[in-house]
Amino acid sequence: MTRGEVLLLSGGPHPFAQTTPLLAALIDELGCTVTIVEDPDDAAARLVAGHVDLFALNTLRWRMCADRHAPLRAEHAYVTPGPTRAAISGWVLGGGRMLACHGAPVCFDDWHEWGDLLGARWSWTGSSHPPVGEIEVRIAAPGHPIVTGLDDLIITDECYGFLEHTAPIEPLLSGEHGGTTHPLLWEHRAGAGHVVVSLLGHGPESFQHPTHAEILRRSVGYLLGKPQPTTDEGVL
Repeated sequence: MTRGEVLLLSGGPHPFAQTTPLLAALIDELGCTVTIVEDPDDAAARLVAGHVDLFALNTLRWRMCADRHAPLRAEHAYVTPGPTRAAISGWVLGGGRMLACHGAPVCFDDWHEWGDLLGARWSWTGSSHPPVGEIEVRIAAPGHPIVTGLDDLIITDECYGFLEHTAPIEPLLSGEHGGTTHPLLWEHRAGAGHVVVSLLGHGPESFQHPTHAEILRRSVGYLLGKPQPTTDEGVL
């Protein structure tokens, strides 16, 4: 595969106007064609229409039931229609490849099976993260092609933790929050589909970190079957 058609879903109450172009640029470096959309229903329709090699999510869309989110509802609240659920799940389970960044486990909170596609979901009664700040991220699986040859990093980001995991997770990256080690990057098989989930990526400083940028490039290449660096290549 010399090129890849990547559909990138963006939008929501995060600095996506800054981070999505950075993610798109990283994907473009691999010779892929990136189409950015901000409507999940539009994204689902494009998956059904075909010609998508990778579905990437850099978005945050959920029902916003909590009182503290009331000011944001008119612009950002989202309820997942049945056809959109069917289109996304059918595409992934049928062999689609998906990169789910940062807020993806928070998304589509009225659709329980979404967490099954990712291998984890956000729990509004248990999951949490500290304020944005410097966190230490450790390489948890140094032999995996996405992280081989890379060193632990300090990055300005959020450390998501205490997610509800729907399948056994073997972390590629991990971080500490609340006295517990949490997976921050993993791959997951959902049916015939292949998914990589990265919980990093709150703001532009995260996407601009050279090691995180390399991990994202490798994640896309890994999902698309592009050659990955050996332990002597691409080491930062």
